[in-house]
Amino acid sequence: MSIRVGIVGISGFGGGEALRLIASHPSFELVYAAGEGSAGTRLVDRFPGLPARLAGLTIVKWDPESLPKLDVLFASLPTGASAAALARVPKDVKIVDIGGDHRYVDGWAYGLADVWPAELAGKSRVANPGCFPAATLTALAPLLAEGLIEPGNIVIDAKTGISGAGRGGADSRFGYAESNENLVPYGLLRHTHMPEMARTIERLSGGSAAGLVFTPHLVPMTRGVLATIYCRGRATTEQCLAATRRFYAGRPFIRVTDTPPQTKWAIGSNLAFVSYAADPERNLVIALGVVDNLGKGAAGQAVQNANLMCGLQETAGLDGMPVWP
Repeated sequence: MSIRVGIVGISGFGGGEALRLIASHPSFELVYAAGEGSAGTRLVDRFPGLPARLAGLTIVKWDPESLPKLDVLFASLPTGASAAALARVPKDVKIVDIGGDHRYVDGWAYGLADVWPAELAGKSRVANPGCFPAATLTALAPLLAEGLIEPGNIVIDAKTGISGAGRGGADSRFGYAESNENLVPYGLLRHTHMPEMARTIERLSGGSAAGLVFTPHLVPMTRGVLATIYCRGRATTEQCLAATRRFYAGRPFIRVTDTPPQTKWAIGSNLAFVSYAADPERNLVIALGVVDNLGKGAAGQAVQNANLMCGLQETAGLDGMPVWP
C-alpha cells in the first residue's frame, strides 16, 4: 500500500523530523517537498543522509494550487503562515498541520492522538498539538478525566530544548553563545500554547481552567520537553499512577513510570513519559510529562495522526527506540 505524501516546510526542524520518519515508513511515499528559502535545492543537499530512493527530489516553492497528486500533506510552517495557504489545498488531500494556526478551529480535529484516537480516524484536517501541550496534557488527561484534580489554578512550569524555536531561531537567544550555560524564561502570561491547553483542560474535566499559569523556559539542550505541573487534589501518588495506567491501557506510546521521567528517555522517539507525586494532606498533586519536542511534540505525533487518518496501524513508522546516549 503506497500513500503519496508531501511535506511543506521540509528544511525546518519539524519538517526535517517528518522527513526522517516518513523515509522509513512502510506505507508513506514522499513525492513532494516544498519550502521557501530552500526552494530549488536538491533534498539530498539539505539532508546528506537521505535514502538513495529520495535523492532525486528537489525542493520546490510552496504553492498550494500547484500540488502533485497527494494523499496526505504535512505542513510544518510558522504560526500565522499556514491558515490562508492551507485553505487552498484540495479537499481530497488530508492535511496534518504541525504549526499552530488550526488548533481548535472549526473543521479541524485537535490531534491529541493518545487521548482521542478514535476521533481522528478518517478525518481530513487535523491540527497537531504544540510541544508543551503534548507533554502537559498527556500527563493531566487521566487525572482530569477521573476527577482526581481540580481543573482550575493549575500551574505549569516547563523546560524545552532550543530546537523548539525552529531552525530560523527568530533572535539571538537561540544561538549557541547565548543559550549555552543559560536558563531563560519567556512568553510569560500570554504564550501561544495557553489557549489550547485551557480548552483541552476544560474539555477533559467539564470544568473551568480559570487561573491557569504556564511558564516555559529555554534550557541549553537540543531536544526535549519536561513539564512539571502543580495541581490541587486529594489523590495519592498511587491513585494517580493507577488511574493513568487504566486510562492509557493498550496505548502504544505512553510510558507511566514510578520515578520522575527525564528528557533523554524520549529523544528521537514518539514516546511520552508521565509520572506523579502527590500529598493529599497538602491538597497537592504534581504531574510530570516528558516528550521529545520534535517527536511526540511535533513530527512524531503528526505521523501518528496521519496513520489514524489513513486507517493504518497507529505505530507504523514509529516503532524505533529512543536515541541513547
